[in-house]
Amino acid sequence: MTDQPDDLLPATRRALLHRLATVQAEGRTPSLVGAVVRDGRTVWTGARGMIDDHAPTPDVQYRIGSITKTFAAVLVLRLRDEGLLDLADPLERHLPGTAAGDATVAQLLSHTAGLAAETPGPWWERTEGTLRPELADLLDEQPLRHPRGRRFHYSNPGYALLGALVERLRGAPWGDVLAREVLDPLGLTRTSLLPRAPHAGGFAVHPWADVMLPEPLTDTGRMAPAGQLWSTAADLARWAAFLADGDPRVLAAETRAEMRRPAAPAEEDWSAGYGLGLQLRRRDGGLLFGHTGSMPGFRAGLWVGEREGVAAVALANSTSGTPSPAALAADLIAIVAEHEPPMPRPWRPLADLDESLLALTGPWYWGPQGFTLRLRAERALELVPLAAPGGPGSRFRPGPDGTWTGLDGYYAGETLRVVRAADGSPVHLDLGSFVLTREPYGPASAVPGGVEPGGWRPA
Repeated sequence: MTDQPDDLLPATRRALLHRLATVQAEGRTPSLVGAVVRDGRTVWTGARGMIDDHAPTPDVQYRIGSITKTFAAVLVLRLRDEGLLDLADPLERHLPGTAAGDATVAQLLSHTAGLAAETPGPWWERTEGTLRPELADLLDEQPLRHPRGRRFHYSNPGYALLGALVERLRGAPWGDVLAREVLDPLGLTRTSLLPRAPHAGGFAVHPWADVMLPEPLTDTGRMAPAGQLWSTAADLARWAAFLADGDPRVLAAETRAEMRRPAAPAEEDWSAGYGLGLQLRRRDGGLLFGHTGSMPGFRAGLWVGEREGVAAVALANSTSGTPSPAALAADLIAIVAEHEPPMPRPWRPLADLDESLLALTGPWYWGPQGFTLRLRAERALELVPLAAPGGPGSRFRPGPDGTWTGLDGYYAGETLRVVRAADGSPVHLDLGSFVLTREPYGPASAVPGGVEPGGWRPA
């Protein structure tokens, strides 16, 4: 028996549909479809349309705009994981001859390459890709708008270059690689570069009158990796489940986690950021990761609530309108979290125990500052300040050489090493050159710079 029901409660489903219907009415949207994912499966779908008793199904295709970038990023990171490139590599090393050759792969993924936001010439979203047949057509001769790596500046041509990079290293068109390596393994049978029936038509709604104008449906050619894809609520729900829970056939768990870490420069108290192909939002103390999307006639939003364990998708066939599908997707997550908060996982003891690791647990001190070292499953360790015993700590993953590597916070990537006496007993911990001892500033032989011989004393 599980603590969380497979399906949502009737009151939750009613609240979700009410919110979707409100957004469709207030945003004057021809049609709107949404989906909610929990524990890897779709638990709710809803839709509203402008025609009575005729709403889109989760199998109707919509253009998803820049949500396409999440697919492009996964393809690039697969290349990195296979050792075919490094994120620090300049683009020129693998794709010579572009005006952005000195930008690194990581900078292109995180929109920190300083490139122009759009292509030169006519607006690429409303014109055929045949107007930009070559990579040289994607950027002008002076493509930089900002110094490399200094700030976040969204660049659609940057993702077109990443798609060309995938083509060069795979030796096949970007769309073919996407289908073979991502869409087919995940069963995303209704996601495609060009529309397949049934699909929605795209419309602009007049800002001051309830009338509509059809928008053009274009093939953007080389700009496809920036925003070309068509998909359905059902397929994007599966994609959200992948971004949340993963599939090792497509991408390692560590790489998925890397995607949602902030990669672009951000303020200390940031509310919005960008990782490697994923937008990041802070909302009500939690983190949402995913992406928004728009193309003429279409808008889309996909968010995963990290804390809530819930994802949501919303698709609309209108160029503009408020509230947006992206805001709706975030609202759907919040509604589920409010009505059906996730149950904490039950506490369970460790499956096995290494006595030498148990001996490491308990208080340690960096100078006079106290920490608690906790033993977690699979030989992992967690270091928590004594001043905040219930708060989050720094996690460390065990390595094959008997050391641990920091996973988050100040110690991310740093090495934790146990220094032992001749009899094997732990003397102190070396954490990136910081020495942690069992007592404040002791033993003196382990503390860099030594300790005053007189020891602790009253004033």
